[in-house]
Amino acid sequence: MNIQKVQLPLQTLSLVAGFMVWVILSSLMPFIKEDIPLTPNQLTWVTAVPVILGSLLRVPLGYWANRFGARRLFSISFLVLILPVYYVSIARSFVDLIIGGLFIGIGGAVFSVGVTSLPKYYPRERHGFVNGIYGAGNIGTAVTTFSAPILANRFGWQVTVKFYIVLLACFALLNLLLGDRKEPRVHVSLVEQFKSVYRNDRLWFLCLFYFITFGSFVAFTVYLPNFLVAHFHLSKVDAGMRTAGFIVLSTLFRPAGGWMGDRFNPLKVLMFVFAGLTIAAILLSFMPSIRLYTLGCLTISICGGIGNGAIFKLVPSYFAKQIGIVNGIVAAMGGLGGFFPPLILTALFTLTGHYSIGFMALSEVALASLILVVWMFQQDKLRLADAIIKHTVEGIMVTDTKGVIRSVNRSFTEVTGYTADEVVGKTPSILKSGCQDADFYKNMWLSINESGHWQGEILNRKKNGQIYPEWLTISAIKDEGEEVAFYVGMFSDISK
Repeated sequence: MNIQKVQLPLQTLSLVAGFMVWVILSSLMPFIKEDIPLTPNQLTWVTAVPVILGSLLRVPLGYWANRFGARRLFSISFLVLILPVYYVSIARSFVDLIIGGLFIGIGGAVFSVGVTSLPKYYPRERHGFVNGIYGAGNIGTAVTTFSAPILANRFGWQVTVKFYIVLLACFALLNLLLGDRKEPRVHVSLVEQFKSVYRNDRLWFLCLFYFITFGSFVAFTVYLPNFLVAHFHLSKVDAGMRTAGFIVLSTLFRPAGGWMGDRFNPLKVLMFVFAGLTIAAILLSFMPSIRLYTLGCLTISICGGIGNGAIFKLVPSYFAKQIGIVNGIVAAMGGLGGFFPPLILTALFTLTGHYSIGFMALSEVALASLILVVWMFQQDKLRLADAIIKHTVEGIMVTDTKGVIRSVNRSFTEVTGYTADEVVGKTPSILKSGCQDADFYKNMWLSINESGHWQGEILNRKKNGQIYPEWLTISAIKDEGEEVAFYVGMFSDISK
């Protein structure tokens, strides 16, 4: 057996199991609250609490996955989960549910393990799709949301919770037997990795984006079952099935988002995602009929799924050397994105009697994210252009329309001997050798003004006084109004 080929299906199924456990309280809440009296605020806290540890633990688990391997992390996590799952099955009070639910959050934290481990087995151009396939393991939330109410109707919610102990024991054993013992390890300390990334604005932008996309997914998974029962008076099983449909759709589009991130620019994909989230949230803010409400929820499901896949294509692109810690931080923010919305929605409902303000706030945050994505896209284009200029073999000098030097590249310094600090703010006359007469320069600028460029051989002087021949090309760069904004000179020393 090729143990490396087993890792993608094994870790994806392990994520399915983890997420099945993670949402067990929210899925069974319509049954639990019949035996354990809960106020609306208590109910919200019980369903939201698993998200806390499921989010915060993602940071160390992402780091430990790099250091100790996915085999150990998945096995230990599932064994540890058995205790809180059993504790919830015998819960008799609100406090019991809070304590058990907090540690059940480990089921959501395991997401960081596979998303850090799996890219080690595949080339970079497939990372988006591979992480998308792995991320589809969040279908586990749909499995529980759909099946748990059915099982609870027949066996009771306490027995249904105990079924998950068997599931956890099986997957702990599977990972021990089939996990990769020789997975490549990274031994850079957590503090060193964090220091190398925390000042990078792209890290926090990705955190915000995943806070919105995955947070929306988690929040709606937690929020929909009770909302559909309370607001639209659907049966508990019907509400569970509709919520499961939301989860399945989002899950199916997650690999599609990863694939799109591989094939196209992930930032362009995110532009589509946040535009869709903005429109859908505005629709939901008007609290429409069940049909339009369903349309808005499905739009959020699709956009969230695509966004979740595309974001984890960007992580290894921006942070190849710190992928473990960055995956953990981004994933943690996504989990927290599912913790706060239900609490905020409940508080707003208590104050206003409806959820419209909460959904409108989602639309505004999504719109702000859209603007940030567009800005990042433009910044990446500028960084690329700057990198090309810096690493071009030919010397490059950029001047404004008055002939003042604005920037030069590394090759300029290597050819002429002048550093950027010595020439920026001055004119190209600093390089003149005196070997060309006025007619030469007159004809040069006549050509530039008429055709937009000039090229030819010219004699210039280096900083040390040496006169050398160079092949020079000067181009006029125009702005959107077709007016000349800059002149770019590109040259090489042809004396060699």
